[in-house]
Amino acid sequence: MNKPTRLPLLFLGHGNPMHTLSENRFTQLWQSLGQNLPRPRAILVISAHWMESHFALTGQAHPPTIHDFSGFPPAMYQLQYQAAGAPDLAAQLQKRLPQWQLKLDQEWGYDHGTWCILRHMYPDADIPVLQLSLNSQASAQAHFQLGQDLAALREEGVLIIGSGNIVHHLGRLTQQTQAYPWAQAFQDQFLEKLLARDFAALIDFEHLEQANLAIPTTEHYLPLLPILGAIQDDDDLGVLNQELEMGSISMLSFIADLRNTTEQGK
Repeated sequence: MNKPTRLPLLFLGHGNPMHTLSENRFTQLWQSLGQNLPRPRAILVISAHWMESHFALTGQAHPPTIHDFSGFPPAMYQLQYQAAGAPDLAAQLQKRLPQWQLKLDQEWGYDHGTWCILRHMYPDADIPVLQLSLNSQASAQAHFQLGQDLAALREEGVLIIGSGNIVHHLGRLTQQTQAYPWAQAFQDQFLEKLLARDFAALIDFEHLEQANLAIPTTEHYLPLLPILGAIQDDDDLGVLNQELEMGSISMLSFIADLRNTTEQGK
């Protein structure tokens, strides 16, 4: 069987860290992706949970597992994801993309935006992983343009994943099963723009209706933008999940793929 010449792109809603201890519809999706996508030589993750005043890459051979949360059961703090790092790839990107002044970080590791998903996608932790930080000083447009410059990695066996949530308002969480109308309206609007490939509107997200409620802070939205930037004209877009949970958290996930390597879900 011929290997695909371009790996897919993924944006995955990661939501509540407790999902990683569960067997549910979200973890089943992550498992299915790991089982059905072409096997990458490395994984690059842009997580909502690493923000610096610059763009940075994990530079260690063996990044630690970071338990960057509080108030969870002891079992959460015992979880480890011991995939090797990708310091050679990090150094190559630093040289190839001097315009972004990428810094190699020797302290950060795999935060829960990364390992909560990857421990279901690739439970053997046998694929090297590289994390890319968000940049608090850079615009949404800059995050998108960085994705454009990272797109070539898809041709080199690297799976690029954005991990965040397009609606993320912790202050409005509820135990009710139905989403807030404003959260549903924002997600519907987002999906319309995404599938129409109106990426300019998604970059300029502050002007979308209900954005002030859906995105009170930007860190969970920004991982989306490098993924949008790396999408090519001949990629198909497939929605993998569009569920809203706890009223104000969107688990919306999608794939951009040159070929149909996974079954599209709802």
